[in-house]
Amino acid sequence: MASRRVRALSLKKTKLGETDLIVTFLAEDGCQVRAVAKGARKPGSRFGGRVEPFVVVDLLLHEGRTLDIVTDAEMVASHAGVRTDYDRSSAASVVADFLDKISVECQTEDRLFGLAVATIDAIEGAEPDALLPLVVAFLVKGIAMHGYRPQFSACVICGGVAEGAAAFSLESAGPVCQPCRAHAPDTVLVSADAQALLAGLLGARMAEVAVLDIPQPVLMEAFALVRRLVTYHVPARLKALDLYGASLGAAR
Repeated sequence: MASRRVRALSLKKTKLGETDLIVTFLAEDGCQVRAVAKGARKPGSRFGGRVEPFVVVDLLLHEGRTLDIVTDAEMVASHAGVRTDYDRSSAASVVADFLDKISVECQTEDRLFGLAVATIDAIEGAEPDALLPLVVAFLVKGIAMHGYRPQFSACVICGGVAEGAAAFSLESAGPVCQPCRAHAPDTVLVSADAQALLAGLLGARMAEVAVLDIPQPVLMEAFALVRRLVTYHVPARLKALDLYGASLGAAR
């Protein structure tokens, strides 16, 4: 049977039998890969922490009957600082859960892996106040790569000027002018400042996002909007995003 080498980001692991794991990865080409790491739960396993969530790893995969088998794993980036810090781990879990839900086996999206690794890198080195901006930036970029790129200037129905419009269409991922609101029942109210912030984050690098000074009310409003947008367009419950949102509510 064939073998192949893949660089990938580990997203999650599931117990299999007494000592094995099924690990879900995002490959460098954006495809999802699920593979069995045999004996990974044994003390002293040769895989050790190489298949833990948030690790970037070079894999040697052997084709199995139903799932690939991990035969070798060389760590590229451990991101141990993410796993050992609760706030960073919570933020990175949103990233991993989103990627798990939208990535598909044998369906490439070359930009997704780079975005994912840049985000985890930034989360590991960021100050605590920068974690939420990084999550918001990742989600708005991620949903854009998923095919629902938000736009914030013109009305998404008539194409007229919509700057400052309070109504935002979840279905069409853009603002709706007042005359068109009757034709877009799936709208939410959002300020011009929050829309401007999301527009800026959409084009910013993660390293730039980590040092931005963003007013907290605007940031929370932008998070609420992008959370609703992602929930609307991703046909699966994002538990990590729900938990993250709940923790932000408790912290306010």
